[in-house]
Amino acid sequence: MNGAQSMDAGQRYAGTLRILHWLIAVLVLMTWPLGQMIGFVKDDVKLDFYLIHESLGFLVLWLMLVRIGARLTSGAPLVEAPPLEKAAAHVVHGLLYVFLIVMPVSGFLATNAHGFPLKWFGLFTVWSPIGKSPEIAFTLSAIHTWSAWIILALFAFHIAAVVFHHVIRRDGTLYRIL
Repeated sequence: MNGAQSMDAGQRYAGTLRILHWLIAVLVLMTWPLGQMIGFVKDDVKLDFYLIHESLGFLVLWLMLVRIGARLTSGAPLVEAPPLEKAAAHVVHGLLYVFLIVMPVSGFLATNAHGFPLKWFGLFTVWSPIGKSPEIAFTLSAIHTWSAWIILALFAFHIAAVVFHHVIRRDGTLYRIL
């Protein structure tokens, strides 16, 4: 029996939260590199990269909103840990939630402010509260870019904590989200 199977339901996150966690993780791990690659691809495919990057990012936004709702209604399993460790986990998770909202919102608004409305996966144009607004486009783009780097740093802390708990402490922390 593996660690996830041996845990009781009160020690694991709700199934919805576990699915959303991994789905969002996969989407971010696809979206982030795509965004980084846009500056290096040929002009004839650049718009395709933007379309996929923006569409995936917009999907992350909506899945994060669903995740927040699910988290508020289902809660989290209790954790036995030193107070400083609990505080660090809460801060990193809280900041991940914040920046996984800020990043797609700022990217979506930046795209619109630069004069390019989002056509989600080429299917339909997404309404935006702002139109072409060059005076704020740079600021929104900067927020989006900084958010991406902050998420990368938070992701690194998150993975380091996973490795620490799973490899060094050998506790069941990882199994709570599997």
